[in-house]
Amino acid sequence: MLTILGFVMIATFLVLIMMKKMSPMGALVLIPALFCVLVGKGAHLGDYVLDGVGDLAPTAAMLMFAIIYFGVMIDVGLFDPIVRLILRFCKADPMRVVVGTAILAAIVSLDGDGSTTFMITVSAMVPLYRRLKMSLVVMTGVAATANGVMNTLPWGGPTARAATALKVDATDIFVPMIPALAVGLLFVIALAYGLGLRERKRLGVLTLDDVTAGDPEQVLVGAGTGGKGTKAAKAAKATQGGKGGKAGRTGGGAESAAGGPAAGAPDAPDAPDVPGVSDDDEFKGLDPHRATLRPKLYWFNAALTVALLTLMIMETLPIPVLFLLAAAIALTVNFPHMPDQKARIAAHAENVVNVSGMVFAAAVFTGVLTGTGMVEHMARWLVDGVPEGMGPHMALVTGVLSLPLTYFMSNDGFYFGIVPILAEAGAAHGVSAVEIARASIAGQALHMSSPLVPAVYVLVGMAKVEFGDHTRFTVKWAALTSLVVLAAALAFGII
Repeated sequence: MLTILGFVMIATFLVLIMMKKMSPMGALVLIPALFCVLVGKGAHLGDYVLDGVGDLAPTAAMLMFAIIYFGVMIDVGLFDPIVRLILRFCKADPMRVVVGTAILAAIVSLDGDGSTTFMITVSAMVPLYRRLKMSLVVMTGVAATANGVMNTLPWGGPTARAATALKVDATDIFVPMIPALAVGLLFVIALAYGLGLRERKRLGVLTLDDVTAGDPEQVLVGAGTGGKGTKAAKAAKATQGGKGGKAGRTGGGAESAAGGPAAGAPDAPDAPDVPGVSDDDEFKGLDPHRATLRPKLYWFNAALTVALLTLMIMETLPIPVLFLLAAAIALTVNFPHMPDQKARIAAHAENVVNVSGMVFAAAVFTGVLTGTGMVEHMARWLVDGVPEGMGPHMALVTGVLSLPLTYFMSNDGFYFGIVPILAEAGAAHGVSAVEIARASIAGQALHMSSPLVPAVYVLVGMAKVEFGDHTRFTVKWAALTSLVVLAAALAFGII
């Protein structure tokens, strides 16, 4: 009964948020509370919630101070050069923008922290998506999937958990998996290319000043939408200058450099009904004159950020403590006056409250799932359902099960509760523990879009994307990416 109720609770939650019948925060709290009563353990709801909050409180604290820290770094201009570089590559081509999103997310993911990755990626890319009226769920989906593949780094969490649970070396898990993970990352970039082509087809190719010759701060010029192959677009393309000419890239619905529509081109329509397309036409990108810039402190801020990431990787102190200290230092040095510090905290308060609130709401969900025993019954039901004849192929079974189980469970629950059971079953058929461990990290691309992952709320919150829209768009692509990683591991003989 607990198994059935567990699956029904998760399905109810996903259906309601994807249909936008409830907000994610409301669904994360009310649905598990209802099911806790249905299983006859309503009297223990308070204990389950407090246990869940206790488990996630350090994560909430980390996210709170991480948002403040990286918000301050964005305010003072630390990431402006990265944004300029990405904009130079992307120009106004939607395909390049989406591919640039995947590459940026993958690079920033090297620090092993999903929240950091999403804060930097969204801050760099969301102004471009909004100005070009591109779908923001494409951005969140690509960023989450790229980060999921990179989340398998030994210091990212899952690999270390698998190594600890099965008492094997993390290097023996990760290093042999590098070819398969590289294939997965290439697939994400190919996926970004395909989604970018779809966005290009929907929007047309847009007008942009040549940023290599022009002012990189004024990247976008009168971008509009229109038909893919209008006569005006073809005529403009035919008269386009050389590679460095200021005519820029031209296509359907292009507007002239003066800001008006090109001759014969239709007026730019309202943003189409595509989930995640912003109605905000204002380009809020880099402002070289914003009052919060601190150019004289650039290298101090860069050194502080490098030191922070280094200490995170070395695990010198708990991550929440590191971000707390770093945020305090960043605020004090960059904004020594109290009113300025209060203004910076207030500027990022909305993100802090939204994300922290979602984390504590998720604590109710995880607390009830774990406390009532539903998650344990669900996992054992799945494991017991593996046919006896699949014993010699337990690594493959583990890889397949890692997709749903890491989506519906926390990594701790999966790696410390389920993976040892799978390893024990595999050992009876001669499958080594290290093979089980390698297969267990295949599902991480999907895991990063789980409603139980706090970082995903940073992603959708900063991008102002509905969690249901993100889930509906991303899950299929993330699951496919995980299967590609698993298939590559099989093809290379890694598992």
